[in-house]
Amino acid sequence: MLNELKAKVSDPALDGSAEVQLHLGYRYCTEAQYKEIVATIQNNSHLRVSKMRSEVISVEESNKRIQERQSETYVGIVRSGQVVKAEGDLVVVGDINPNGRVVAGGNIYVLGRLKGIAHAGAYGNREAVIAASWLEATHLMIDDLIETMTDELSVLSEQPEMECAYIHSNGQNIVIDRLQELRYIRPQISTFKGGS
Repeated sequence: MLNELKAKVSDPALDGSAEVQLHLGYRYCTEAQYKEIVATIQNNSHLRVSKMRSEVISVEESNKRIQERQSETYVGIVRSGQVVKAEGDLVVVGDINPNGRVVAGGNIYVLGRLKGIAHAGAYGNREAVIAASWLEATHLMIDDLIETMTDELSVLSEQPEMECAYIHSNGQNIVIDRLQELRYIRPQISTFKGGS
């Protein structure tokens, strides 16, 4: 394959310099093979590889994606000083007391009162959300953003309806909204198939 590539890029019809994007499709290449392909293109012509794409992912990346999509369920009260962690989504069936902390790489769903600290998207997921039956958290964190619940936000949260928190489309702050809005804000959360 490299000889064929070398012949193509050595074609005298290719004059002038240009940037090219290399798409490997479903071919697996090691790092050394990537470097060899780029060197073959750039050393034998006026072409410069600006970008390389492949549909193949590493086993590590695949395992990471699987973990992020899995959910773990904790049934009980998260007490003060206790920390409950999950690699993917976390479902808490119970309350999270003040100074109790839940941390998830994905979304956090609390079927109870969230009075403590919740950190969703802890490993870089800015699309993560926090949803609770009753949202009275002291701190909400999504990825690297932190929202300290002030008295004003707590008053807004005293509605007798379930709420969710997510990063606003401007990427600068965390917004608290009615849970019913979640399907419009983050439609990719729903994985349900079928029904009407």
